[in-house]
Amino acid sequence: MGDVLAGIHATWEFDTDSVLIRFERGIRTPKLFQSLRERRVPHAALSSVTLTPGKRGTVVLRAVPRRGADPLVEAAAGQLKDGCDPYRLVLPAERETLAEYYADELRARLGPEASEPADRFLVAAPEAPMQFKAYDGRAGFDGDRVSFRWFWTGASTAKWKAGDQTFPVTELSGVEWRSPEGFEGYLRLVPRGLENAVPGADAGVCPDRGSGAGMVADPGAAPGPQQVASRPARADQDPAAVVFGLGYGPVHESLPFAAAVLESVRRNHSSAVAPAAVLAGAGRRDPADIAERIRHLGELHQAGLVTDDEFSAKKAQLLAEL
Repeated sequence: MGDVLAGIHATWEFDTDSVLIRFERGIRTPKLFQSLRERRVPHAALSSVTLTPGKRGTVVLRAVPRRGADPLVEAAAGQLKDGCDPYRLVLPAERETLAEYYADELRARLGPEASEPADRFLVAAPEAPMQFKAYDGRAGFDGDRVSFRWFWTGASTAKWKAGDQTFPVTELSGVEWRSPEGFEGYLRLVPRGLENAVPGADAGVCPDRGSGAGMVADPGAAPGPQQVASRPARADQDPAAVVFGLGYGPVHESLPFAAAVLESVRRNHSSAVAPAAVLAGAGRRDPADIAERIRHLGELHQAGLVTDDEFSAKKAQLLAEL
C-alpha cells in the first residue's frame, strides 16, 4: 500500500507485506511504546483486524496478532492494559472512514493461515543486551545468558545463600512474567526439566496449573501429569526469579526483557529439535538404522526436546520406511 496513517501516540506505515508501527516519543506516550520505538509486523503475523468506537470522540483500529506470532504478546499473556497495547491505533472519530479503508485493505491481505496459531515467532523481539532493576536484584540479558545480581537491601536469605545467578538460555524452557502493575509481580525463569513443576509442590504427580502469571514455556515440554521436581512456592525465594515492587521492574523495562529471553529460548529449542527432523527425513530402509534412529528420537522425547505428537508422527514415518 505504501501509505501512512497517523494516530495518537503512533503512526502506521503500510507496506506490501507488513505494517511498520512507529511510536511517538513524548511525555503522554506510554513508556512501553517509547521503549519499543518501532515494530514491523508482517501480514502473516495477523489473525484479524477490527475497528471499534473509542473514548471521547475516537475510533480504535486494532490489528489482532496470531497466537504465537509475537514474543512480546506471548510474554504479556493478556496482562497489558488497552492503553499499552502496541497493536491499537487510536484515531480521531472524523478519520473513521479512512481507518475503515485501511482495515479492509489489511483484511484482504490476511492469508488462509490467519486463524491458526503461528509455529514460530514472526515479529522480531526487542534486541539484547538489556537490563533492568528489580526490587531484590538487577537482571541482565546479553542474548545468550540471563543474570541476576542480588541487592542486600531486598533479596531474601534464600537468594543470598544461593548467590548471584547466571542462566544460559539453552538451559531454560520458558519465562513467567507477572506485571509489576499487579500484586506481587515478578519475572521468573523456568529451567529445563521443571516445565510442569508446580511452585511449592513436592516431587510427584503434577496437578494442573492455574496461576495468574503469564507462563510461556517451550513447546517441547510434554503435557499432562508426570513426575516432576519442585520449585519454590514464592518468587522471592526462587533464585531463578526477580520480584518487582513499586517503582521497580516497570512494564516498559521488564516486559521487553521477558520477550527477548523468550525468543532466544524458542530459537535455541528449534535448533535442538532440527536433528530430529533430519533424522525422520533421511529415508533409509536398513532395519538396524531405523531402530537406531527411533532410539535416538526416544531420547530427544524423554529430554523434552520433542513433543508427544512430534514423537508419534516421526516414529510412524520411520516405521513406514521398513
